Amino acid sequence: MDPIVRMLETVLDDVRGRDAGGVADYIPSLAAADPERLAFAVVGPRGRVTSVGDDDVEFTIQSVSKPFVLALALEELGRDAVLARVGVEPSGEPFNAISLEAGTGRPANPMVNAGAIVTSSLLGEGDEFSRAETIVAGLSRFAGRTLTVDEEVYRGESETGHRNRALAYLTRSHDIIRGDVPTVVETYFRQCSVLVTVRDLAVMGATLAFGGVNPVTGERVVREDVARDVVSVMASCGMYDYSGEWLLRVGLPAKSGVSGALLAIAPSQFGVATFSPRLDRHGNSVRGIQILERMSGEFGMHVFEPHEAIAAPGIRIDRSEGRVVVHLGGELAFSGAERMIGVLSDLADGAVTDDTILVDGSELARAHPAALELLRRQLEVHGGRLHFLD
Repeated sequence: MDPIVRMLETVLDDVRGRDAGGVADYIPSLAAADPERLAFAVVGPRGRVTSVGDDDVEFTIQSVSKPFVLALALEELGRDAVLARVGVEPSGEPFNAISLEAGTGRPANPMVNAGAIVTSSLLGEGDEFSRAETIVAGLSRFAGRTLTVDEEVYRGESETGHRNRALAYLTRSHDIIRGDVPTVVETYFRQCSVLVTVRDLAVMGATLAFGGVNPVTGERVVREDVARDVVSVMASCGMYDYSGEWLLRVGLPAKSGVSGALLAIAPSQFGVATFSPRLDRHGNSVRGIQILERMSGEFGMHVFEPHEAIAAPGIRIDRSEGRVVVHLGGELAFSGAERMIGVLSDLADGAVTDDTILVDGSELARAHPAALELLRRQLEVHGGRLHFLD
């Protein structure tokens, strides 16, 4: 058996017997969900999707759609235009709370319902079907396949969504929502009713984890800065009034949904998703939290784990007659450039007068612009004896 699959199955088996929490019951289709469903999927940098459990079962995306719709809005309109209508501060309140900024009427952040409805209003034109098509097409690019709406769930969302309508009208009274309120709210209901599997969510999360590039299809879905902004908001706001404790215990940007979905992102490493319909009082998947808490601790994926490789890029030095070549590998961050300066200074001070020192960055997986600028300035200090090869 594949060692990664074995590892995921071991984690799944350990939480399978835990039966705390209950399914969401505010619409019939969610109330009828099988509480024993359980699935776990991971997608790494090469686009390989590894999944275990009920990984082919479809469920509605619900609030896990929120970060991806935010990404689409940021990509289309830019950060300033989006932030003019919705904030990015943690509310410390439940997902359906009335969290509006005094004086402006902006919702606290795009992860609570009020903010997500506003974000949805920024995309598409026309009736709710046309607007929803725009959103579903964008979500499909994140997933790497064509997604569809569960019409039965949508009808249930629409029939019971009175609080969301109230939130929408409140923001409209402050001229925050763009468009007709009934149209915007129906669009939002359709957005939440998109069908996905745990494998889809892991691919979607991996697209954010790798700077907006879908690792399965190779398509750039959103810009790198957009992906970074969305992941930042997920880290502080994605788990509602459990966000602070989540960041402490698990340390991964995440987003939950009342269908039992839980998405987490290990930046530059993995997109991770779980599915288990039993929810806690915050509306988060009980077993999903247990899976990801264990995964973060055992696999060293907490975002604030120390990473020595960032400050210490790979360095290999080749010497030949009259020439020294310094080969760089891995990632060159600003802190790593500081180490490189020390290495180059030592080489330059100890080299024979006519030696040429070449810095070869062709094997770098990533080089931050500030690090390159610092390195180039150091090369200038030594005149013509040091040269950088991109």
